[in-house]
Amino acid sequence: MKATDGSDEAKRRAGESAAELVEDGAVVGLGTGSTTAHAIRALGEAVAEGLDVRGVPTSYQSGALAREVGVPVVALADATPDLAIDGADQFAGGDLVKGGGAAHAREKVIDASAARFVVVADETKRADALDRPVPVEVLPDAVPVAEARVRDLGGDPTLRDANRKDGPVVTENGNLVLDCAFGRIDAPADLAATLSAVPGVVEHGLFVGLADEVHVGSETGVSVERF
Repeated sequence: MKATDGSDEAKRRAGESAAELVEDGAVVGLGTGSTTAHAIRALGEAVAEGLDVRGVPTSYQSGALAREVGVPVVALADATPDLAIDGADQFAGGDLVKGGGAAHAREKVIDASAARFVVVADETKRADALDRPVPVEVLPDAVPVAEARVRDLGGDPTLRDANRKDGPVVTENGNLVLDCAFGRIDAPADLAATLSAVPGVVEHGLFVGLADEVHVGSETGVSVERF
């Protein structure tokens, strides 16, 4: 697992590369995180130049940024995304671990609903196999049940603590987050299915088979990997 984070320049290149895919009249899923924020800002600049686009935000954060830069915001109930742009905490091929910002439940709904899902990342997020702890959003009353099941699966669950306040992180859905360390995940699809079946689990951060392409930014350019 890589502990370092990519440069802002690499993130900017990846985000702007994905934003260039947006066509006039499109509905875009707007992911959450520092790399996706660059894509949202690029879309705001394009809107100022006449691009007709609407954004479906995955979180309060991405919605607030979209409004700030002039991207009109709509609800998923009112418009299906043609394209979703979202980041990743780690990617191995087209499989992802997401949820560092605890927005992965809504992110997965919007990313999966889009006709095309584009991931933006920098090289520090790349791995041969996923091995980051998997965020699992859980109903508050179901935390003990989920913790026990994760341990049965060989994982180590940790309730995520909030920063700048006492107590745990509470998602926008009113739930809690368990960060579940499994070590190297050689069969992410199997683990994803098993976690989804745990009573009280709302959603987990394994995004398997959803990504259509990954735009990987560096200091000098962007590489695009398609699946």
